[in-house]
Amino acid sequence: MSDIPQPRTISNRHAVIIGAVWPEPNSSAAGQNMQGLITTLRDMGWRVTFLTAATDSTHKWDLTSLYVTSETIALNCSTFNQTIESLAPDIVVFDRFMTEEQFSWRVRKVCPHAALVLNTEDLHSLRNARHEAIKQGRDAMQPELNSELACREVAAILRSDLSLIISDYEYRLLTQHYGVPVSSMLHLPLLLDETSEVTPPFKAREGFVTIGNFRHAPNWDAVLQLKQKIWPHIRKQLPDAHLTIYGAYPPKKATALSDKAQGFQVAGWVSDAAEALRQARVLLAPLRFGAGVKGKLLSAMQCGTPSVTTPIGAEGIGAAEQWPGAVCSSESDFIESAVRLYTQPNEWQSSCARIPALLQKKFNSKTNCQTLQNALLQLVESLTARRNSNFLQQLLWHHSLRSTQYMSQWIEEKNRPR
Repeated sequence: MSDIPQPRTISNRHAVIIGAVWPEPNSSAAGQNMQGLITTLRDMGWRVTFLTAATDSTHKWDLTSLYVTSETIALNCSTFNQTIESLAPDIVVFDRFMTEEQFSWRVRKVCPHAALVLNTEDLHSLRNARHEAIKQGRDAMQPELNSELACREVAAILRSDLSLIISDYEYRLLTQHYGVPVSSMLHLPLLLDETSEVTPPFKAREGFVTIGNFRHAPNWDAVLQLKQKIWPHIRKQLPDAHLTIYGAYPPKKATALSDKAQGFQVAGWVSDAAEALRQARVLLAPLRFGAGVKGKLLSAMQCGTPSVTTPIGAEGIGAAEQWPGAVCSSESDFIESAVRLYTQPNEWQSSCARIPALLQKKFNSKTNCQTLQNALLQLVESLTARRNSNFLQQLLWHHSLRSTQYMSQWIEEKNRPR
């Protein structure tokens, strides 16, 4: 790999982000994380360009507020080659492994000096494997890990110069189960906005709440769990309580679940999610499958709102004994914990008291942003040496293993007007 040019030594570096979707910080944890990544790059003084093949989004973040330029691109089209070559980036960040599959070979071809960074968000293969386990009536904590999707995702990680992993659980899984070199990854917990809002006390709050983008399968499954199995039992013990469900893009089948008589409301999109969380007394998150770090639980903590969730919900954030609320493995424990937390001020206050230490331990924004800045600067300054010492990466870039490139070229040729 010695033919790779040295990175350009200029003061104003350029980062290009290729997004799977437009950033929506108010819609999902992934949107919050992308906002944090872009903000960190801009804080470094770098120029940032955001490219995506996604359709326009109603709730997308105003990128111009941080002087970030954006442009739409096409899938399976060589026009991207000219676009990326003209931008001449120092770093290209791929948002999720599917984007890396689609575009990394094109970047490598025309911009060989650009460092390739994969922003995993979460391990899609792990989330999918857990979902399949649930469908088959098996334990989601014991999924089939060696799937075809896992092969694709781990290959994308190995091809990249650096992969950002937000969950320490997934970091351990990648190193211990899949054998990914530690030098290829950076454990970077979810990048959160700083919050200094005063949170209301127990008596000033009322109702239960949950929140999550309805296009995300684990969130929709959690809503169904609440509607069908959990909320009826809570409501029986607390006949005056109500549950409000917020989230972007609710389908009709979701809003149809609202039942005023049962205190169950699917409210959909909310412009100020933090305010909604601050007004509620307890957040419920009965997540049966998923991966990464669950932004709704961190947002609740930032708003001083205790939560009741599952081991998968708490994964990557904190242990059960540290949790500001309760981590439950059964429906009965979940229901009992939710009622107790809602009705007992002392337990509620004790739960709130655990929040600062938990957030400070992993989710200190200044510390995490500095870690990212240091890693990116080191990456661009030592790119050639890193690539020369990474045989697995060289192996994955060998022509005989680049099926995604040849598939993309075949699709482009097939779509060419005759």
